[in-house]
Amino acid sequence: MKLNPHNIIKSPIVTEKSNIIKDSLNKVVFAVDKGANKVQVKNAVQYLFKVKIDRVHLMNVKGKTKNFGRFHGKRPDWKKAIITLKEGEKIELFEGA
Repeated sequence: MKLNPHNIIKSPIVTEKSNIIKDSLNKVVFAVDKGANKVQVKNAVQYLFKVKIDRVHLMNVKGKTKNFGRFHGKRPDWKKAIITLKEGEKIELFEGA
């Protein structure tokens, strides 16, 4: 299945933990399409951000079950990608202004 690079990368994940690994290990975290594989994610990030990538780790995140009074629901499952950038590379999106 051929996916558009803009559809593979859904959004950056900006949390305390992702900021720590960005600063110390040169890794960035994205929410990606559930059907994407490592090669597609790598090619999409290289195309969109013009950076060189060392490795890609993917993980499936299960959605939480939530209760709203007597109603029960579930948040959707999603996929997370942790991208290790090569030495000297950085993504300007995450750099402070």
